[in-house]
Amino acid sequence: MTGPKAPAHGSPRPLAGPIVTLDGPAGAGKSTTAREVACRLGFRHLNSGTFYRALAFALLDAEIVPERWSELRTEHFDALPLRVEPTSEGFRTMLDARVLEEELRSPLVTGEASRLAAFAPVRAWLLGVQREVGRGGRLVADGRDMGTVVFPEAELKFYLTADLSARARRRLRDHGVDAPTVAEIEEEARRIEDRDRCDSERRHAPLRRPDDAYEIDTTRLEFDQQVEAIVARVLGAG
Repeated sequence: MTGPKAPAHGSPRPLAGPIVTLDGPAGAGKSTTAREVACRLGFRHLNSGTFYRALAFALLDAEIVPERWSELRTEHFDALPLRVEPTSEGFRTMLDARVLEEELRSPLVTGEASRLAAFAPVRAWLLGVQREVGRGGRLVADGRDMGTVVFPEAELKFYLTADLSARARRRLRDHGVDAPTVAEIEEEARRIEDRDRCDSERRHAPLRRPDDAYEIDTTRLEFDQQVEAIVARVLGAG
């Protein structure tokens, strides 16, 4: 993946346009909401999770086993034939000439990406990549540390949350389970709870609500309601 020229831990470069960040735990609706908000505003959408999944996929494709990932450094990531290209709506990740799409949504890649995100060299490298691709501004970025670490200078920050059962249902629906059983919901809720704990307790860039973020509880909101609430706030601040 094309990396930045400036050190990843340096100060963010000046932006050419506004940035809006959406952070929050798994299943809160960040990505789908951010994508639609970006569409309505005419901004690009940056989904940070895609970058972590793409890196995990590239490592697995290169037969670098997860047990070795804690040993990896910048030069290992730079050697991968992974890059980010802008599109009219956002960004796409490519491995050699292959556009990565469905491959990144598999349970294996999703699970390993979560493990990968805990390693400081990974986060430092991807921090620089995300700042570089977002340098042009006019961006809606979603993730777990967009407003706290990646784009702390963002003009508007939002923190999306929802109760655990609602998030479990949404995650199952994303995986094609439209009518989950009680047991399926409980099992998915346990997975999300474990992910929340891992994200919140990790040493580097833990999940937390930015101090200057607007919090939106999406538990009882329709999709259009949460999108409109964010768009209205952004336009009102313009």
